[in-house]
Amino acid sequence: MPKPIDCDLSLIKKILPHRDPFLFVDQVSRFEAGVSITASKKLAPDAEFFRGHFPGRPIMPGVLVAEALAQASGLLIGLTYGARTEFQLYLAQVDLKFIQPALPGESLALAATLKKAYGNLFRFNVAATVDSRMIAKGSLMLARENR
Repeated sequence: MPKPIDCDLSLIKKILPHRDPFLFVDQVSRFEAGVSITASKKLAPDAEFFRGHFPGRPIMPGVLVAEALAQASGLLIGLTYGARTEFQLYLAQVDLKFIQPALPGESLALAATLKKAYGNLFRFNVAATVDSRMIAKGSLMLARENR
């Protein structure tokens, strides 16, 4: 059974190479090594992307929802195998269905389950929700680059 994890923003930043304004994970609520993660991102109403997407009716761009899910997936790998000092992960494939928009002020929940790891590739089933409202779901693949 997955359990809560003590994973604050400083640990997230040790694992993920992203930084503001492109860091889309700010908390981890559940983690099971090599299996699954549930993380979240608070969508600040003053986030830069809301100003231009779309004026008068701001929503989080779908590509950023996909990026947030990829970062949560990368965090699962990083927490499972240790801090990212030996390899970098890149988004290799995305197959998502976008259902409803994420809005300013909401907290976007990011769930990723590792379905298969083979060689330098990791395939995940992912879902983004706000409360019980589905934002996006599908699968994605991350590729590891050895250094």
